[in-house]
Amino acid sequence: MDSTLRLFSKAITWQVLGFVTMTIVGFLFTGSFAAASGIALVGAASGFVAYFLHEMAWSKVRWGRADHIERHANKR
Repeated sequence: MDSTLRLFSKAITWQVLGFVTMTIVGFLFTGSFAAASGIALVGAASGFVAYFLHEMAWSKVRWGRADHIERHANKR
């Protein structure tokens, strides 16, 4: 299971990449870095929360993990 700090760090780095990408895309559509940055900031904030909650939920699912598969196989 990933630690909360690891999940948080992954979420931050993902959102930085997303922010830069969305700023570029927003600028291409609007021609304004101010508008593009605003769009990207809202997207990054909502995406960060969604990603973090998604990762927290999946960290509780044992299905498909190597350690879970090995324990299950040893019971046979």
